[in-house]
Amino acid sequence: MSHGCVRRHPAPPLPLLLLTLAAASLLLLTAPVAAWRPWPNQKPNATELIFGASKKYEGSSEFVKLKYHMGPVLTADISVHTIWYGTWRNPQKKIIREFINSISAADSKHPSVSGWWKTVQLYTDQTGSNISRTVRLGEEKNDRFYSHGKSLTRLSIQSVIKSAVTASTRPLPINPKSGLYLLLTSDDVYVQDFCQNVCGFHYFTFPSIVGYTLPYAWVGNSAKLCPGTCAYPFAVPDYIPGMKPLRSPNGDVGVDGMISIIGHEVAELATNPLVNAWYAGGDPIFPVEIADLCEGIYGTGGGGSYTGQMLNGADGATYNMNGIRRRFLVQWVWNHVVNYCSGPNALDQ
Repeated sequence: MSHGCVRRHPAPPLPLLLLTLAAASLLLLTAPVAAWRPWPNQKPNATELIFGASKKYEGSSEFVKLKYHMGPVLTADISVHTIWYGTWRNPQKKIIREFINSISAADSKHPSVSGWWKTVQLYTDQTGSNISRTVRLGEEKNDRFYSHGKSLTRLSIQSVIKSAVTASTRPLPINPKSGLYLLLTSDDVYVQDFCQNVCGFHYFTFPSIVGYTLPYAWVGNSAKLCPGTCAYPFAVPDYIPGMKPLRSPNGDVGVDGMISIIGHEVAELATNPLVNAWYAGGDPIFPVEIADLCEGIYGTGGGGSYTGQMLNGADGATYNMNGIRRRFLVQWVWNHVVNYCSGPNALDQ
């Protein structure tokens, strides 16, 4: 279903993409909207991955038929309830918390995370109400003891969420209309299909398992298992020899790699929480959503095998957006008004 994870790698040629989507739809009939990453059979020129402003095609309006399917979107103020599964250090949590809080921080330095969210806000429900401009950090739950083990399936992920919302002490609130449930797994936890093109996904919980229908996303820390796949460009896949990784803006390759995937998933949860609102393609089992359409695009000139123009800090770190106090690298999302991918660091706006 949706490509939750931000694949910071070049998108495959269109025929390959269509074949991949067709094959994946057969495999994921009951699966969440998934996010995936680099394509091992594609070996682009390493320089082209980062540079190439002469190639200005941020997505392709010719083939994209993004439609609204009349389902709900998140128009009420959004609370992101976080489950920290496994072993997390406080500095890692702080990076992720500050990213979430930056989504609504309108006074952040341009180009800002809140500027990125303005594209998401353009989407409406059938009454014409826009997605909320307010995204706040909700309640948090720690699962330090790996209560469901260190290897999770897509269904057992829902059991982890159930444990968090039914806990005897400080359970997460039940908030199906404006709450997003974000399950973050530490770098020693394997999730079904993780690293095999999947870095994160979103879906909704089943009442038969959790007791409620709640929009949720999972994102994993790939630092130990597959940084070259899910933390690109702060780590480089083995199949691109000679290419040096870029310096991450917050000094943690795994967590900095997660940030864009979290942004990808939150944007898609806001616009397609029950997988019946905004998506392209005729198959609701495997929708192509607003972040999927912009996989691997981080700046002007992005598209094909180009990430587009990003920013370099004085310390050598690469980023494209400013938060409250930190810098982040976050992929762009599809703007259905102008019919191409857009972001706050665009050079032509």
